[in-house]
Parts: sequence; structure tokens; C-alpha cells
Amino acid sequence: MASPCTRVCRIDARSGLCAGCQRTLEEITLWGGMTPDQRRAVLASLPERRKARRSMVRWRHGGQPGT
Repeated sequence: MASPCTRVCRIDARSGLCAGCQRTLEEITLWGGMTPDQRRAVLASLPERRKARRSMVRWRHGGQPGT
């Protein structure tokens, strides 16, 4: 199973998530040793993390949270 890494590796200090792949530093570090089920669980969480990040970025730039 391929890594979701996008090669935009920067951990956000507030969220603790990579700005590129939306994984935690622990998930990134452990990825190679995870079982397929563990990897699927991480992958399943990424769309919601991306959505939350987009909302927060808009809010930081003057938009409304959740828009």
C-alpha cells in the first residue's frame, strides 16, 4: 500500500499534522511497520483531516470557521 506522502513535509505546530499528507509525525514514522489494516485506518481519517485543515486555513485568513 502506497504512502500518502505528497513530499510537502512540514508539521503544523498547532495541529501536529503534516501540511502535505495530513498524518501525524508518529503515523509518518510508523508507516513502514504498520499492518494493512492500520494503514487503511490512517488513510480513512485523511479526508476529514484535510477538510478541517482547509476550514482552519480559511478562518486564519479572515473567513468563517467551517466555510
